[in-house]
Amino acid sequence: MTTTTTTRARPAALNLTPSAEARIAYLMAQAPVDAIGVKLSTPRRGCSGLAYSVDYVTEEVKFDEKIETPGGVFYVDGGSVLYLIGSTMDWVEDDFTAGFVFNNPNAKGSCGCGESFTV
Repeated sequence: MTTTTTTRARPAALNLTPSAEARIAYLMAQAPVDAIGVKLSTPRRGCSGLAYSVDYVTEEVKFDEKIETPGGVFYVDGGSVLYLIGSTMDWVEDDFTAGFVFNNPNAKGSCGCGESFTV
């Protein structure tokens, strides 16, 4: 009897809405010459502990999650992946504000200003 190993596609650590993908494309069109993509990380900051940070990156890091989008490469910091699994990242604009918005099922709480979250 032979056994067969079946591998399944690993889901992305983070889901991007079409609006977020469009914003990544816009950012990459405006990016510094040496930028290879945009990266999301969750540095320790704010009154609740962790914050979302989106920045240009100039080199790949071994354990970062790499997500190919139509407008450019989006990276998720390897140390942040566990805090973000199952999350959705959106870009929202209205008359007064514009920014990335995160629907994170792992967040157990957030600060009053919405800048940081706890897991």
